[in-house]
Amino acid sequence: MNNAEILVIDDEIQMRKLLEITLQTSGYKVAKANTAKEGLAAAATSSSDLIILDLGLPDENGHTVLKKLREWYTKPVIILSVKNNEDDIVTALDNGANDYLIKPFRTAELLARIRSLLRNCLVAENSPAIRYEDFEINFSTRTIKRNNEPVKFTATQYELLALFVKNEGKVLTHQYILKEIWGADYITQSQYLRVFVAQLRKKIEKNSDKPKYIVTESGVGYRFVAKEI
Repeated sequence: MNNAEILVIDDEIQMRKLLEITLQTSGYKVAKANTAKEGLAAAATSSSDLIILDLGLPDENGHTVLKKLREWYTKPVIILSVKNNEDDIVTALDNGANDYLIKPFRTAELLARIRSLLRNCLVAENSPAIRYEDFEINFSTRTIKRNNEPVKFTATQYELLALFVKNEGKVLTHQYILKEIWGADYITQSQYLRVFVAQLRKKIEKNSDKPKYIVTESGVGYRFVAKEI
């Protein structure tokens, strides 16, 4: 999806210019806004496939802007901010951000995150089954295979793996996962989640002690990292 359009909402002129050059060089179309008001208007009127949002906007808090976007905007949102404290990161992810990068950032990493999120959108729309190096998941039949052999999963284990796969590349907070899979009454049960993640790793990872698919984001949650084959 290198012809995708990306909307950049950031009040720093130099940052907007850097992002514009980086994104256009990679084949993306770029729209820009330097305030929350302009950004929300642009998101509503443009055909953007992904938004890069700064939290430190001059006219409105970026967390508030994110909440407003998530009332109707269903495509990926990446937060790009100098704020690197855990509270801001978790709040943004819980409010619907797909990813969070801290300034200064590596352009190669940003582009990789963008590709992952855009690819994930296509997968969610078009693929009933997805194959990776070590396993395959079929959303139509709700089955998982490893080395072409069916693997037994409980209903909860399947739902958890499907949630990770459908959000490939996105950091999912502990609270978000617990709420999605077990309900709001379980959002404080992080140890409960760790047990299930350990079970999944044993079933899909070659080495569950050094996982390559379900990666821990320390203090925040988990990220599913993979490439289809």
